[in-house]
Amino acid sequence: MQKIILASQSPRRKQLLEWAEVPFVIMVEETDESYPENLTIEEIAIHIARNKALVIKQTAKKKMPVLAADTIVVLDNKVIGKPKDKTDAIQILSNLSGKLHKVITGVVIIHNNNEISFAETTEVHFHEISLSQIEFYVDAYKPYDKAGAYAIQEWIGVVGIKYIHGDFYNVMGLPVSKVVQILENL
Repeated sequence: MQKIILASQSPRRKQLLEWAEVPFVIMVEETDESYPENLTIEEIAIHIARNKALVIKQTAKKKMPVLAADTIVVLDNKVIGKPKDKTDAIQILSNLSGKLHKVITGVVIIHNNNEISFAETTEVHFHEISLSQIEFYVDAYKPYDKAGAYAIQEWIGVVGIKYIHGDFYNVMGLPVSKVVQILENL
């Protein structure tokens, strides 16, 4: 497989590509994460990922494929972003407690002048989580850089998730097996 550019500073996406033994370099530029209001939830994640990919494709001098992704959490058809602070993280997790939500990752791969884009959805259902458990998690793990204020591979995922339906690695931030299949076909 040829080397790609990962347009993400996410340590989880980096780790997943390493586990899949995909050769890559990381290039990141600040991008606008706003989106038009008329987009579907899946289109929101793809739109943000596309913006990340296009910025890197324009600035990179290399002819390598560019992979970008954006993960959003959705509860009751409302997009939940990254928490602003501790209070916001506690509120987000309290809202997710005992409920089913969706984790949607938009993926965009640009190679030459071709774009492949898709959104992967995984349903996650939390057990009821007590306020003391939520406060412990937020204090210990500081999930301020994570959509939905949690990481499935951390303590709260291990003890708090009742079940998931879909790709586990999508919840970590990248549906890596589908990405690998696409990259192998480039």
